[in-house]
Amino acid sequence: MYQPQPFVTRLTFKSSDRPEAQEALERLTARYGDVGEDNAQVIVALGGDGFMLETLHEAIASQTPIYGMNRGSVGFLMNEYSEDGLLERINAAERAVIHPLAMVAIDARRTQHRALAINEVSLLRQTRQTAKLRISIDGKVRMGELVCDGALLATPAGSTAYNLSAHGPIIPIDGHVLALTPISAFRPRRWRGALLPQSARVTFEVLEADKRPVSAVADNFEVRDVVEVHISEDRGTSLAMLFDAGRSLEERVLAEQFSA
Repeated sequence: MYQPQPFVTRLTFKSSDRPEAQEALERLTARYGDVGEDNAQVIVALGGDGFMLETLHEAIASQTPIYGMNRGSVGFLMNEYSEDGLLERINAAERAVIHPLAMVAIDARRTQHRALAINEVSLLRQTRQTAKLRISIDGKVRMGELVCDGALLATPAGSTAYNLSAHGPIIPIDGHVLALTPISAFRPRRWRGALLPQSARVTFEVLEADKRPVSAVADNFEVRDVVEVHISEDRGTSLAMLFDAGRSLEERVLAEQFSA
């Protein structure tokens, strides 16, 4: 999962709109320079976890590694902010390689919408009516009817985000599984979800879609009024995040399981 990083000297910086992130951008650019995204060996992202996800999505084409520093709120995916020794920290950092989920959502007009999700793909009820979903894994129906507020499929990297809030399991980064988690399941009430192999192809069918409309969300990309959603891991796309030595993503995920 973690690989040695080639010696880095060329950086480019990106920041969120938060004032503290903008101030950090100005100070770090003045100190370390900015070679531009086309020439950079590493992108330094300044913000919170939401901005890290945004930066990862933008880096899909180039697959440039990203080193984040927290200038936001939560910062689970970010390193601590410091202006000193940045190149030394980056060159000593551990690399976490993750693969996104590929979503194909088909709406009520039979239009296909494609998107990638780094954290999770969520199906969510759009109205006061509960959603009714049928869930198939690799073409076989495993749940004929799930009555719920929604359901999600999370990557290991995303297992500590919305998935954890929905009482899903935390997955080690190298666990080679995906978390299928219901959101406020009404029937079957005691179903807590499932762990699936990373090769699984998951299909959600929306039952009574006219009466109980459902949206599908891949990270921050939303499709309304879906009738089918197909999800699988995109092994052909690799994204790299860099973490300070001793504070790897694997260590953070493990520590999260013992937090209060």
